Parts: sequence; structure tokens; C-alpha cells
Amino acid sequence: MRPIRPLLAAASVAAALALTATACGPSEENAGGEPTASADRTSDGKITIPDDLKDRLKEHGIDLDKWRNGEWKNWDKDKWLREAKDYVNPIIEDLWDPDRMRDAEQPERPVEDGDISGDEGVTDPTPEPVEAAAVKAPYHDGVPEAGKVLFDGPQGSMVCSATVVKDPANPGRSNLVWTAGHCVHAGKEGGWYRNIAFVPSYNDSGRTGADLENATREEMAPYGVWWGDWAQTSEQWISQGAATGGQGAPYDYAVIHVTPEKGGNGKSLEETVGSALPVEFAAPAAPEIAEMEATGYPAAPPFDGQLMYQCADKPGRLSLDAAQPTMYRIGCTMTGGSSGGGWVARGRDGKPALVSNTSIGPVTAGWLAGPRLGDEAKGIYEEVSKKFAGR
Repeated sequence: MRPIRPLLAAASVAAALALTATACGPSEENAGGEPTASADRTSDGKITIPDDLKDRLKEHGIDLDKWRNGEWKNWDKDKWLREAKDYVNPIIEDLWDPDRMRDAEQPERPVEDGDISGDEGVTDPTPEPVEAAAVKAPYHDGVPEAGKVLFDGPQGSMVCSATVVKDPANPGRSNLVWTAGHCVHAGKEGGWYRNIAFVPSYNDSGRTGADLENATREEMAPYGVWWGDWAQTSEQWISQGAATGGQGAPYDYAVIHVTPEKGGNGKSLEETVGSALPVEFAAPAAPEIAEMEATGYPAAPPFDGQLMYQCADKPGRLSLDAAQPTMYRIGCTMTGGSSGGGWVARGRDGKPALVSNTSIGPVTAGWLAGPRLGDEAKGIYEEVSKKFAGR
């Protein structure tokens, strides 16, 4: 088995699932701090970088101009910012061109069969595989909240899936995106990923083949590219998350606050895509839920990461550690790249809500597991919301 991890550009792509995460926080449960300053724009549209962001980088010996001209590719230990307060993500316009978007694939991150046993907690029988169904294009018509998270790591450009969620502090004007923690931070052995950006309704028209190769940036990202100016995940992921073994998976979630790469038109992400999902932090236990639907862009074979898919199944339970929350598990053939994608079910009010996100799955790609969202997840969500209240 192996965890679902981000997908990597270059090298060969294994038919397996992959994983990686983000973090920041003032307490043992919630990683956080003051939000990083994002780029501002002058009247002529040029990007200006606030002094505090420049100073944050300079503390680590990083020159912003050099960073934007390629220094971000330096993954020396001292250059790989790890702590919450060190999260920085300067906008580099047009970095995510169509070729880099298409080429983000999956790295090898194996998990041995014995690493995920469920022997110490409540684990239901392995679900039967559910064949992933292609979402009808245009994707925005049916799943306007879904999209891709693009980012760079030491091994190259990578990709996850994500969901636009509501912002309690900015009703109707949310700029919040929900994904897996491992899609923004490498966990206990690494730090923050770089050039983190969200593309809602990626490849909205469902182009394939030669038609896809000739697609423009606007066709690949019809609602724009939104850069993460702040990200937050659980301290458990930061301290426990690893490339192998499924460590930290019950706390593998993250919230990203985004801003448009090119300034936008004054509209929020929610206004731009026309929708955002509420997040349910008190969803019923697995036996009480009739069905969960997972959405994502699987990229490991037999998929290529360019098309959106969904799986729907009645969830079961998967326990990795009796001392940690039991995860939801559904049958699904989606592979790596779907990691971070939202799981939707009827909340206690009977309305659709995000209740989990894809975290791990087996090499055979027959099922997916996601964390059950509790107080830790709620604390992260509310903290990011408060940081940007009224902004």
C-alpha cells in the first residue's frame, strides 16, 4: 500500500497513490501565525512586494528578485522554510504555464502493506472497488468548487486536488480552499512547498489528446490561477507526516487562503466560480452516512491528471492508530493526484457539505481514505478565516 501523494513532473509515474502536507501554528494542535503579506498591484498593474515579505525571506538569506528568477529551486536544508511563521509564497506571474500544469505528475512514495493494518482500532472490511466516473464537461456546471492545487517540491512540479469552501468571516466572498495537509508541507522531514497555486475547474472543457496539447493558459485555467498567500495545517501533520507509512494521515488536511495571480476584477474566488461548499466538522460516524462522493484529478496510470473524476460509495471505517481518529474509507479507483480532493455528504442539516478529503489509498487503487474532521480541523479553518476577516 502507499499513501496518496502529490504528483511529480519528470521521471516515470507509478500506478499508485501519493501524499505530502502543509503546516503552521501557535499551539500543539493548530499550526498558525500572522498571515504572510501578499503582492499588491500598482495602478498600471505591476506587482509590488510588501517589505515584511521581503524581510521574511531576507532572514533566511533569500533575495526576492533572485527567488523569482529561480532561487526558489534551491532546496538546500537551510533554504527549505519549515516553521509556520516562515510560510512565504511570492507570486511569480505566468510560472504555471500550460506545459507545467499538464506535466505535474506523481512521485514514488511507497507504503508497505504492514504499515496500514488497522489492528489497533475499528476497521471495517476492505470495500469493493468503485470505478471512478468521468465528470461531464464543462466541469464548472456540475462541480464549480473543484480544482487543482499546483506546487513545486525538490523533485519537481506536483499536483493535488482541492475544493473552494465557505469563509465564515467573509460570507459570499470566500477565498478559502480546502485540500490535504501533505499538498502544502512535506511533514516531519521537510518544509513548505513553493509556488502553491489553485486552479478552479482546471481543463473545464475536458480536452484530451492533441487538443489538450494546444490548449491556451486561459483554456486550462478559465477562472484564473489563484496563489496561496497563506496556508495552515495540523501540527500533527507537521510533526508526524512522512513520505511512507501513512503517518499523520488522520490529520492530513489544510486550508489555503488565495489571491488572484493577475489582480482579478475585485471579485473573490467564491464570486468568481459562483459557489463554495460549507465544511461539516460534526459529520455523522461512517455507519450513519448513506453515501460520500469524492472528486479529484487522478494522475497516476491509468489516468493522466487532465480530467476530473468522481466516486460515490457508502463509507466504512479505517483505523491506523487506536490513539488517533478513525478515518473514513470508500471504494474508489482514483489514483494519485486525486489527493486533497473534497469528499461531500449530507450534513446534519441535510444539505451537501465537505466532510473529508482524500488522503491515502493502496497501490492497487481500489479504495481511498480521508480524515474525519474534528476540533483540530475546525480550529485551523476558523483561524485562517479570522486572519483575513473583512479582507
